[in-house]
Amino acid sequence: MTMQYDFDAAVVGAGAVGLATAYRLAQAGLSVVVLEKERHIGQGVSSRNSEVIHGGLYYPTGSLKARLCVEGRRALYAFLDQHGVAYERCGKIVVATDDVEVERVEAIHRQAATNGVEGLALLTAQQVHALEPQARAVMGLYSPQTGIFDTHGYMVALQGEIEANGGVVALDAPFESAEPLAEGFQVQTGGADPASLSVKRLVIAAGLGAQDAAGRVEGYPADEIPTLHYGKGVYFALHGKAPFQRLVYPPPVPGALGIHYKRDMAGRAHFGPDLEYVTREDYDVDPARAASFYSYVRHFWPGLPDGALSPDYAGIRPKLHGPGEPQPDFRIDGSDRHGLSGLVALFGIESPGLTSSLAIGDYVATMLGG
Repeated sequence: MTMQYDFDAAVVGAGAVGLATAYRLAQAGLSVVVLEKERHIGQGVSSRNSEVIHGGLYYPTGSLKARLCVEGRRALYAFLDQHGVAYERCGKIVVATDDVEVERVEAIHRQAATNGVEGLALLTAQQVHALEPQARAVMGLYSPQTGIFDTHGYMVALQGEIEANGGVVALDAPFESAEPLAEGFQVQTGGADPASLSVKRLVIAAGLGAQDAAGRVEGYPADEIPTLHYGKGVYFALHGKAPFQRLVYPPPVPGALGIHYKRDMAGRAHFGPDLEYVTREDYDVDPARAASFYSYVRHFWPGLPDGALSPDYAGIRPKLHGPGEPQPDFRIDGSDRHGLSGLVALFGIESPGLTSSLAIGDYVATMLGG
């Protein structure tokens, strides 16, 4: 007798990556439930990001980050167009402010070209100044495919697509545990209305909660759950008119992209994020950190006035590396790694996870035969 399942697939986490994965599974004809512990979608890592659509410049060729960022960015622009979600393909300039940074920017250009990023152009100091008169640079790299977008609108559109395809986004439904069946899993949820669900496939896309969720799956090998490092980044907002039309980035720092300039969809200017390793979810922005921001930003915008920055917001990145360690690739682990058929666990989905989200969904769906 064939077992009847409540759903073909359950996805733990209703952030951008979880919703995009559920959307791709639903598109493939599977019945899907998304389990979210909060009362609204996108309340975790996805609520505290830069809202930047990344071109795919920095990531090692052949890595998941390189492949899924470029594929995801192309799919994301198409999805935003189809669903009327606001975005602006404003472009980005990576600026070199001295001769040492010139070598780094030229290396980024070579990496990005190898990764298939379209439309790249190396700029002279005069060309950078013509595009962004207030920028200080001895040369730059222009990426026309970089943009900004309404991330909440994107996630709402994903939820709408999931539901239009017969799926369910269950809010206030924290994932409590999963027990392997002969095929599939028996999943327990908590919250106001606890439930027990049988599912054929299970995806853990819980951001900062991914390690905890994996540990709640019976039989998941503990030595295959990577250590979670909390990478806090704060932003400061600019009082006054935005100085640049395009995004302006210095070369990356070890472990992160470094403090850069971005505009939001309302035209407000922000700088960030920095990187500080913390031991818990802490979203306070210490005003004293502004001093390091003034120093850093003035390398590429000397005109930043004193007193122009105010504390904005903070995010926590689910990093798989600690201070001084090399930055690893995304971890998208299937049964070949953990031994549990029908389960995919995603760890360390930080930047460029938002840009990559639709491609990550495709990747997971392929792994699960969806």
